[in-house]
Amino acid sequence: MVVEQPLWRPSEERVRDSNLAGFMAALRAQHGLDIHDFDELWQFSVADRARFWGAVRAHADLIGDGWDGPILDNGDSMPGATWFPQARLNFAENLLRRRDDGDALVFRGEDRVRRRLSGRGLYDTVSRVAQALRAEGVGVGDRVCGCLPNLPEAVIAMLATTSLGAVWSSCSPDFGVDGIVDRFGQITPKVMFGVDAYDYGGKVIDCRDKIAAAAARMPSLGRLVTVAYAGGGSGNPGNGIWWDDFIAPHTAGQIDFVRLPFDHPVYILYSSGTTGVPKCIVHGAGGTLLQHVKEHRLHCDIKPGDRVFYFTTCGWMMWNWLVSALASEATLLLYDGSPFHPAPTVLFDYAAEEGMTLFGTSAKYIDALAKGRIEPRRSHDLSALRTMTSTGSPLAAAGFEHVYRAIKDDLHLASISGGTDLISCFVLGNPTAPVWAGEIQAPGLGMAVAVFGDDGRPLATGKGELVCTKAFPSMPVGFWNDPDGAKYRATYFARFPGVWHHGDFVERTVHGGFIIHGRSDATLNPGGVRIGTAEIYRQVESLAEVAEAVAVGQQWDDDVRVVLFVVLPPGTTLDDALAERIRRHIRDTCSPRHVPARVVQVTDIPRTKNNKIAELAVRDTIHGRPIGNTEALANPEALAQYHDHPELRS
Repeated sequence: MVVEQPLWRPSEERVRDSNLAGFMAALRAQHGLDIHDFDELWQFSVADRARFWGAVRAHADLIGDGWDGPILDNGDSMPGATWFPQARLNFAENLLRRRDDGDALVFRGEDRVRRRLSGRGLYDTVSRVAQALRAEGVGVGDRVCGCLPNLPEAVIAMLATTSLGAVWSSCSPDFGVDGIVDRFGQITPKVMFGVDAYDYGGKVIDCRDKIAAAAARMPSLGRLVTVAYAGGGSGNPGNGIWWDDFIAPHTAGQIDFVRLPFDHPVYILYSSGTTGVPKCIVHGAGGTLLQHVKEHRLHCDIKPGDRVFYFTTCGWMMWNWLVSALASEATLLLYDGSPFHPAPTVLFDYAAEEGMTLFGTSAKYIDALAKGRIEPRRSHDLSALRTMTSTGSPLAAAGFEHVYRAIKDDLHLASISGGTDLISCFVLGNPTAPVWAGEIQAPGLGMAVAVFGDDGRPLATGKGELVCTKAFPSMPVGFWNDPDGAKYRATYFARFPGVWHHGDFVERTVHGGFIIHGRSDATLNPGGVRIGTAEIYRQVESLAEVAEAVAVGQQWDDDVRVVLFVVLPPGTTLDDALAERIRRHIRDTCSPRHVPARVVQVTDIPRTKNNKIAELAVRDTIHGRPIGNTEALANPEALAQYHDHPELRS
């Protein structure tokens, strides 16, 4: 009989010295609670959310006023619960705790750029940018956006914005003009930060014309500020002003942090845009901060002086998650560019040279390391590395095994999952528990996570829908331009009233962990990046050679790849040149992540009787799954073209 063994167990010393152990000791001493392990702590955290989140706030020593007031009002309502209704805080003030000469930010741009900024230097630069923004009329509630790489200037601009009580929103500069305007155009920003160019794979991609064109389509903008990066800052910044010139009139001084209610907006993030332009998801300062410090300190064991890295762009919520590590007095290790240029080990070079303690990445990256037979443990000093996190898509068991075989055997590998919608995680790591191959270790503390069947009842075993049955602090405060909250409620609470339905198809394991089997809706998710089909349709159907299209995700090689089916005008045939033109247009107008792995010609697209494209029926057909209700389709015979298609077998 083969006895199943975990891939890793923490040492007794590591468990004893963990933040989690210290937090439980404080609960025993201060509240008289008999809590000694993670499972007992989780049960307490969902049974008495007010005491739990109040204890997290105290443990993290968050800066603000009114903490002695009530913690949770209307707590049985979801949505409708209110956290810390008398508290007032400033997000940036809690992140700018350090004003010393130690590293606050370290940056690498592939093999070309290396920079670092001390805690004192970060504070002083934020002070200057905040003054410059105030001079542009930016104040409480105004929106400031950034189309930026993962540069120090992105962190600085966000902190300056939020220090004023204004709202920050960002995306990656690899989006096309329409992708930028579809997002920022909805929130009417006063100021936009852009970049002259960025590096990827050793190539310089100029952004000035694209960002200037996007800015010109947003009449609310009063100022475009351009950061000099890969383009060298030469020439004219278009219709903007260079960063250095923008802050030149202002000298560093004490920042006048504006303290505001707990749920005052701090970030606007964006949904995938499946059925139209992306939804603008508004997150509150207090809930975001409280949730992040809980995840960082208790689930990831981040401590003062740690050096925290996540491979992310500014268009992914993991960037927002990363920068909050400043609130735990950690150093942020920022990176922009290809993770494989100039060599496949470039990120491990960074880890070794900077003493990285947390390495955050995607499942797809780990899979690429395995396929490339890259074994950093043989070539790099990773003695400082304690934690590796993986998200974006489910990490397969083989990926877990490669990490322990090829990177480090004494390492807390935490697969984590949540999303833009909650700017955090529902399920993630537990540094005091074993790691089992292919499994996410635990539910988030304070998160009443459950698995529901289609009937809305909890499942003890088996696969079902990931839900959260009680309100939590980082729920969105609303959607932009949704005054009565109808879109918000429809997005999360329509399927199971009063319960957050997340849209992940999951399974609870015998170890108390989770396996995510993919999205339960039609959202595309290649490499873990959420993509809305409407964004692709708007661009590809603007081509004269394409009449209409349907995009679906195909499960492939432990991930999801985008497949685009196109209907062409009569007499037109899809050849290699046209397929490449379609891909190039999608890349230029959306982003590289939107580009389909396969472009396939069909003659008809299945639609419902109210003329909506039946994406789920197409997706199920290409996977050989039965279609439950073909009567709802106006043309069910069209599905025959998608069944066992030869171009999808390789």
